[in-house]
Amino acid sequence: MAHRPTRSNDWGFPRWRAYGAEREAVKVRLCDRHGCTERGDCPAPKSPNSPDRWYFCQAHAAEYNRGWNYFEGLSAEEAAEREADERRDASGFTQSRHQAWAGPGDGTRSRDEMRALEVLELEADATFDEAKIAWRRLAKANHPDVRPGDAAAADRFRAIQAAWDVIRTAEDARQWKPRSDPA
Repeated sequence: MAHRPTRSNDWGFPRWRAYGAEREAVKVRLCDRHGCTERGDCPAPKSPNSPDRWYFCQAHAAEYNRGWNYFEGLSAEEAAEREADERRDASGFTQSRHQAWAGPGDGTRSRDEMRALEVLELEADATFDEAKIAWRRLAKANHPDVRPGDAAAADRFRAIQAAWDVIRTAEDARQWKPRSDPA
């Protein structure tokens, strides 16, 4: 007859057995999709504003989400009213969006681009067309031919040109897309 240990080996430190290696049966929820035997660990609402949930596997949860219509069963007026209510309720969170605490901009522009926008007297979220208009306006106002002998205007003109070069180069880099198919 074999000797059976009476003491557990997962007491004290270090723990001798891996976490999750318990001997008890683990309860596994199966996917709620009929006929699926995969693990159902992705909850999905059964209806809008309902605490009841379906539990799907990852593949069936993706299929469910593709067909989900939050405004199903509502008239156009009711859907617009619900959307307006939810936007109003969430309006307090608009300032705490991703990276909003870090300063102006949405994180898509470099520090040099942000400085160039300051030189062009623009906000951080200005578009390329707005930058082009501001560059033309400021360049015309500070051009050495328009203000001959004004050293300060000449310095401003050089700074404006340098800022425009930074913005234009960054926009060209954004517009360039590598070819996906080898030629």
